[in-house]
Amino acid sequence: MRISVVTVSFNSYSTIKDTIASVLNQSYSDIEYIIVDGASKDGTVNVIKEYEPKFSGRMRWISETDNGLYDAMNKGIQMATGDIVGIINSDDFYHKNDVISKITKTFSDDKVQAIFADVRFVNPENLDKTVRYYSSKHFSPNRFRFGFMPAHPTFFTYKKNFETFGYYQTDYKIAADYELLIRFLYTHKLNYKYLPLDMMKMRTGGTSTASFKSNVILNKEIVRACRENGIYTNLPILFLKYFIKVWELIFTKE
Repeated sequence: MRISVVTVSFNSYSTIKDTIASVLNQSYSDIEYIIVDGASKDGTVNVIKEYEPKFSGRMRWISETDNGLYDAMNKGIQMATGDIVGIINSDDFYHKNDVISKITKTFSDDKVQAIFADVRFVNPENLDKTVRYYSSKHFSPNRFRFGFMPAHPTFFTYKKNFETFGYYQTDYKIAADYELLIRFLYTHKLNYKYLPLDMMKMRTGGTSTASFKSNVILNKEIVRACRENGIYTNLPILFLKYFIKVWELIFTKE
């Protein structure tokens, strides 16, 4: 079973080396690694070129302008030749070398159509310091209306599901991942499995958590995503999730 891992980058020179190395160091051998770079000007492409030979032909990459994050993700998925596709952001990294092995083992069950797991948010200045632990353990599709989704960077599914049910909607600014997960897991009811696996570390400061304005856009887009897929919600309902986030910050796993 070939696994295609996709990374989207733009001016990611300071972080992408950790991302690439974490994919390279996976114990599973049949990994196709795809990088879609948005014409970076900061040396990102030099890092990609440095690592390319180490993948022995298993890395493919492009560097060109795009129409945003989700357009670039779609490009990467369309480039993929693997059976299974997953995405790892250019400032995240797998901190265990058996992650992909565990994913492929899970997909050996033909009934499993998608998987997701847990992530750690870490301090960019101290990658050993966990700021928040995001567990997908208690996710169920009926929680989408309350603003909860499984950790998107841990989501793996068959490429054919994108071809059948569609790709990321590029007219979303922040929440196209949320909408896609609703579409796959709620609307089309893909059979999923949660892995009790601490899959990756994510540096804090991503787009969806960068500012108050970003959070307003995010929540409005979540309302839209739910309504487009037949789920009723509203902003007051979504605001309840912040009490859970505070709980996660207080009781995070070190």
